[in-house]
Amino acid sequence: MSEIEFRSEMTVELVRASAHDSDVLFAARVSTLGEQTLEQSQLDGSESEVDEKRDRGLINYLMRDRHGSPFEHNSMTFYVRAPIFVFREFMRHRIASYNEESGRYRELGPVFYVPSAERNLVQVGKPGAYDFLPGTAEQIALVQQQTRAAAIHAYEAYQRMLEAGVAREVARIVLPLNIYSSMYVTLNARSLMNFLSLRTKREGSSFPSFPQREIEMCAEQMEIHFKKLMPLTYEAFNKNGRVSP
Repeated sequence: MSEIEFRSEMTVELVRASAHDSDVLFAARVSTLGEQTLEQSQLDGSESEVDEKRDRGLINYLMRDRHGSPFEHNSMTFYVRAPIFVFREFMRHRIASYNEESGRYRELGPVFYVPSAERNLVQVGKPGAYDFLPGTAEQIALVQQQTRAAAIHAYEAYQRMLEAGVAREVARIVLPLNIYSSMYVTLNARSLMNFLSLRTKREGSSFPSFPQREIEMCAEQMEIHFKKLMPLTYEAFNKNGRVSP
C-alpha cells in the first residue's frame, strides 16, 4: 500500500483564462456604440490617463448599480486540489462548471486533510454569526490524532476491498470526507465575485459572510488570480462592498 500522506493546505492553480477588464467595457458599451465596440475589445496598453479614468468610472458604475451582465463575457478555469468536503460546498454554487476526479474510474490516492495547529477549533455564537476561536493544545492534539487514525483505518479497508476484487465504486464508500480529490472549475467574473462574497470573510463587506475556513483558503487563492487578471473590476468589487452585480 502507498504511504499515506497528510496535508493541511489547499491547492488552486489558474490553468486557463480569457478575462480582462476590457471584456467588461466592450460588452457594456455595445448598448450605445453597437459594432464599434469590437475595435476596442482588447486593451493594448496605450490608453491615455483620461481613457483609464473613464474606464474605471464605467466599471465602478456597473458594479455600484448592479448592471451585472457585462461581467459575464470572460472565463477563468482553475484546477483545485482539496478534501471532498470542500468540494461539496463548492458545488452548491450552481454558477460554475465542474469536472471532478472519479473514484469509480481510478483508485483514489492516500492523501488526507488534517487541520493545522493554526486552524481555529472552537465554535461560539449563533447560526449565521459564528466566531471560531483557537483550540487548546489538548484539542489540537486530539483532532490531529483522531483524524489520522480514522484515515489510516479507512484507507486500509479500502485497499483490502480492492485487493479482493471489489469494484472501485463500491470500495470507495468507506473513505472519509477528508480525502483529497481534484477538479476543474470554470466560471466568469460575475460568478466568481458571487463566490468570493460568500466564501470569504472581509471587513467592509456589505453582507457579512461566515465561511468554513477550508473553502475560504481556496477562495483566497482564486481571489489573487482575479485581482491580477481584472484589476479595475476587482477594485470596484471591493469599493462597492464586495457584492456581485
